[in-house]
Amino acid sequence: MTFNLGFVNVRLPRPIPDDFAFTSSTVTNRADLVPMQDKDKKSGKFAGRASVSVVMPVLNEAPYIEEALRSILAQGVPNCSLEILVVDGGSNDGTREIVQRYAREYPFIKLLENPGRTTPRALNIGLSASGGDYICIFGAHARFPTDYIRVCMEELKSKEAAGCSGRLVTRSAGTAVTARLTAWCVAHRFTSSSYSVRTHPGGYVDTIPFPVMLTQVLIQAGGYDERLHRNQDNDMNQRLRALGHRLYLTPRTQATYYARSGIKSLLAYAYRTGWWNGTTVRLKSAAMSFRHFVPFVFLLALLVLGWSCFYSLLVKHSPGNAPLLLAALLGLHLLIGTCAGIETALRERSPAGLLLPPIILAFHIAYGVGTASGLLTTPEVSTPGAKRAALRN
Repeated sequence: MTFNLGFVNVRLPRPIPDDFAFTSSTVTNRADLVPMQDKDKKSGKFAGRASVSVVMPVLNEAPYIEEALRSILAQGVPNCSLEILVVDGGSNDGTREIVQRYAREYPFIKLLENPGRTTPRALNIGLSASGGDYICIFGAHARFPTDYIRVCMEELKSKEAAGCSGRLVTRSAGTAVTARLTAWCVAHRFTSSSYSVRTHPGGYVDTIPFPVMLTQVLIQAGGYDERLHRNQDNDMNQRLRALGHRLYLTPRTQATYYARSGIKSLLAYAYRTGWWNGTTVRLKSAAMSFRHFVPFVFLLALLVLGWSCFYSLLVKHSPGNAPLLLAALLGLHLLIGTCAGIETALRERSPAGLLLPPIILAFHIAYGVGTASGLLTTPEVSTPGAKRAALRN
């Protein structure tokens, strides 16, 4: 039986067994947990038990994909079978060969093609191909502790949620100072807000990273919007909440995400994220909230005060109060950034944390510039990387 999502046709999985439940023994006794790598390598399934499909979009992830697969294979979940669907967008760096090598050893690992080369297309392809009662949306840049899926499934049931994830811990992709600064920057609440998936302490939330979801609710919501090369998760989560479902972020487990390795890539990420925020609010305004546009408001304030300084000097031949206000705004930002740098330096026991203030400032400005660009360009026109992906759709 198939179900039309609007974007793809999805085969409905079998219903979740009525007797599938976690008991006190299964959550406390590690001997009751069945490591997934010990399952039948031919099928990856146990007859009559609930099934889990892991969907992982990838594109040129050779440095990360093997460790990501190992962390998934090491999961321990009672009464569950597993399939891993790696959806590749045309990798040419050896990613495919690594996945194929693992698939020969574990036939329940499947390599699927993603001709559209975008994340939402990959997610819909994975959703269409999956046979699981639960779907895990995982990334190759992340590592998952052995209890991640089990804990999320327990919390999903106990909290009566449609989806659950662990907290997100950001780590550097290397030991270089720039790599560590990049990770510290995106992980700090001043950079990403206290509501970010990187900083939220847990509870019912608007969005969740690397979630374990009920397959039926994703089908009910209509699949992922393939126009949104980014923010497709925000859009999906908003539609799930609109349907009356709840999302839960549990502090009982966490995923580790490896950030970009340099300042240049960090600022490019900030610009692209801001661009997609500006574009998304025009296509799916309900998917966005005010916190996504704080850097844009900050940039606007800087531009208005800068123009006021120029106008006052050019026309009135007097600077007026604008320079003081501009200096105060920048000074306040750098002051808060300095506090963030001191906090980071003490926590990480590294004086390099004191370099964070200008990096956070540059991040917010790049983010704001990206948002402005997204708001001013038409949704059909994108950044260079996004335009190439759009043409391949």
